[in-house]
Amino acid sequence: MPELHIATIIIIAANVIISLKGFNDFSFFEKYKFNIAGIRRGEQLRMVTSGFLHVDWAHLFFNMFTLFFFANVVISSVGVIKFVLIYLASLIVGNLLSFFFHKDEYHYSAVGASGAVTGVLYSAILFYPDMGLGLIFIPSASIPAWIFGILYLLYSIYGMKSRLGNIGHDAHFGGAIAGYVLTIAFAPILLQTQLWIVAVLAIPIILLFVLHKLGKI
Repeated sequence: MPELHIATIIIIAANVIISLKGFNDFSFFEKYKFNIAGIRRGEQLRMVTSGFLHVDWAHLFFNMFTLFFFANVVISSVGVIKFVLIYLASLIVGNLLSFFFHKDEYHYSAVGASGAVTGVLYSAILFYPDMGLGLIFIPSASIPAWIFGILYLLYSIYGMKSRLGNIGHDAHFGGAIAGYVLTIAFAPILLQTQLWIVAVLAIPIILLFVLHKLGKI
């Protein structure tokens, strides 16, 4: 089991404490969740606070479980300050992309750290594209991380297009974009050592841009 850095512990603790408050205080949850109507009224703080709220323990556990395994990969590669910047930027960019796609849906709401965690995951994949990623309940069924990253974002595009499930696919995608861009900015050596993976992981991002330009999403 990886030894958690104090920064990761603080982030996980903040998610647990704020989510627990939201579980037990409906007005608190409603005040700080991502909500288009609220943001358009000028409540931009929701762009950040919603990333520390979760709908239930399972939602919270899955996000923190994923962060637990990949935070140290990013910290060991770029340092703790840049890791925190990637986490927070991914959270915000994820919500900005959600706002962009849902800005006219005043009822649209969302919560969760998924965008931030996806940014950290995508960052980790850039550094270690060949590490095996598998299903939680089938650890032996693993695939290379770079393939997982591409499939995950393609699935997110499908989810955005078809409005699949009660999931913020656009926030996940926005988080991945932030993690991708900041990681390359913080570690430009990747353009020399991992150019092929930098190019391949850009494919879903370019695809989303093209589909949007064509009015397909």
